[in-house]
Amino acid sequence: MSDEEEDYMSDAFLSTTQDVKPGVSMVRRVKEAMKKEVKQKEKNIQNRQKTYKEHEKESRDSALQNSLSNNNKGFALLQKMGYKAGQGLGKEGAGRVDPIPLNIKTDRGGIGLEEIKKRKAEEELERYRQKVRTKQQNETRTLDDFRSRMKTERDERKTEGDLRKSQRACEQLDNLKGIIVPREDWYWPKANADEDEVEEEYDNEEKEEEDIVELTTIDKLQILTSYLRGVHFYCIWCGTTHNDEEDLSSNCPGDTAADHE
Repeated sequence: MSDEEEDYMSDAFLSTTQDVKPGVSMVRRVKEAMKKEVKQKEKNIQNRQKTYKEHEKESRDSALQNSLSNNNKGFALLQKMGYKAGQGLGKEGAGRVDPIPLNIKTDRGGIGLEEIKKRKAEEELERYRQKVRTKQQNETRTLDDFRSRMKTERDERKTEGDLRKSQRACEQLDNLKGIIVPREDWYWPKANADEDEVEEEYDNEEKEEEDIVELTTIDKLQILTSYLRGVHFYCIWCGTTHNDEEDLSSNCPGDTAADHE
């Protein structure tokens, strides 16, 4: 065998061949190698981007922390015009001392988008506040109406009670004077009869005038108390029969319930 011919069974030839795992096809090994290569490229790109951002941030922070020197053209021009480091801007030195803060835009919104969002948020807040104010006003109005209605009902019940008291006192005082028929039917309390029967009896009676105005409870009370004071010198709120008109005027505070409070 000549030197030029290769011995495929020799150690030299076997050591140069790759170690091939048994049972693994060539196509599968190629695909795995390609995947590893793609992942490695993506990882390298991410690392480069991260490094660039970090470097940019470090450079910006370093520049913001350092004061301007004479090498800066703008600062040099200010010094020529009489400006000193640490002094406020302007002729009187009352202007800005610190630089305008740097606001880095990180989103992709257009210019003015933040102002639009802020204005919309303020408008939404104002609508919400107006809604709350309207609700509070409605609740207050409802509460006031309820209180007014309850006060009216209490006053009506008290007036009805004073009228019944006046009717009983009128009947007793009239009887003491020998009066057996009241001046008006309602001056005395009704006999023990159901209200339905009384109303039915009144409906069947013939009226002299069809357009007679019905007296209210407070009208009846005023008329009846005036009758008691003028005829019997009696005040239902004092609960006393006075000797005469002079005694009534001197010792009674007035002819209404409010005068006796």
